[in-house]
Amino acid sequence: MNLFVFNVVLGFVWAALWGSITLSQLAIGFFVGFVALWIAQPLLGVQDGYFRRTWRIVRLIAFFIYELVISSVRVAMDVLTPQNIAKPAILEMPLDVESDIEILLVTNLISLTPGTLSIDVTPDRKTLIVHAMFADDPDAVIEDLKSGMERLVKEVFET
Repeated sequence: MNLFVFNVVLGFVWAALWGSITLSQLAIGFFVGFVALWIAQPLLGVQDGYFRRTWRIVRLIAFFIYELVISSVRVAMDVLTPQNIAKPAILEMPLDVESDIEILLVTNLISLTPGTLSIDVTPDRKTLIVHAMFADDPDAVIEDLKSGMERLVKEVFET
């Protein structure tokens, strides 16, 4: 059985044992099941990338939340202060990700972050066109996007 499915079953069992199948009980049960499966991994004899991929997903989510807060503050400061510190630019970011889902996730995460917007992907799927609100140094913006969002998305989908 797939470890993720087994973990979901453990989450439902946890919630059922507590007598209330609520979202919070399911989340707690899922977490407890994850820890139990991680501890029992040598006994189960599995060499599944489930734990590694889960860690990578958590890192991507944490990084996105961090970037969301930082960029929101930066955009709010630009809007609320009398001087205009924004230097908008259209940038061409070469893509290292290749699959449709990876490109979709990178473009959506960039667009969801205040101050940046994914405009288009070139037909050869090698370049992402991005509008950046704070592009004082365009190369630094591209490097930040590549070493941050794109790298973490690529790691999530590695096997």
